[in-house]
Amino acid sequence: SSLTPGSPQLEPSSSSSSSNPGRVFAAVAVLLCFRPHPALSFPLAFSRNRPFTMAVTVGKKPAKVAAKKKAQVFTIDCAKPVEDKIMEIASFEKFLTDKIKVDGKAGVLGDVVKVARDKTKVTVTSESHMSKRYLKYLTKKYLKKHNVRDWLRVIAHNKDRATYELRYFNIADNEAEDEE
Repeated sequence: SSLTPGSPQLEPSSSSSSSNPGRVFAAVAVLLCFRPHPALSFPLAFSRNRPFTMAVTVGKKPAKVAAKKKAQVFTIDCAKPVEDKIMEIASFEKFLTDKIKVDGKAGVLGDVVKVARDKTKVTVTSESHMSKRYLKYLTKKYLKKHNVRDWLRVIAHNKDRATYELRYFNIADNEAEDEE
């Protein structure tokens, strides 16, 4: 039989392999020049009594143990507007719960995303990937809907990068510049 790459057992003709061991060596050298797929293993077996054979076995790579993903935790600090009674933290939490999209569907958070609130903070915990910038977008949308976007801005916290903070625009500085 002829040497074909797809055959499970390759055998040159029995008369040539027993009488000419150099030809067997050449066949092995030719087969080893080709780079096989890493999942394939080629155990070579040949002896003087039987012709050269090559068994091809397809093996699976060992499965890696998937490490449990760490949940992403984002915080939006609304202390200043809540203390001044410009916005209600409960309505902001409800807005986020209704508007956050999971797998393309808004309002269906399931076990993947959790929204919780404290006195002045809203915490969003996500098991799947969620962009921090998406929360900034939704916060701006909420502020615009309640007509306070002109006075409040959303800023990333200086020390904790997973936190946004709602601050007032510095109107006093702008008025001082206008007077000059």
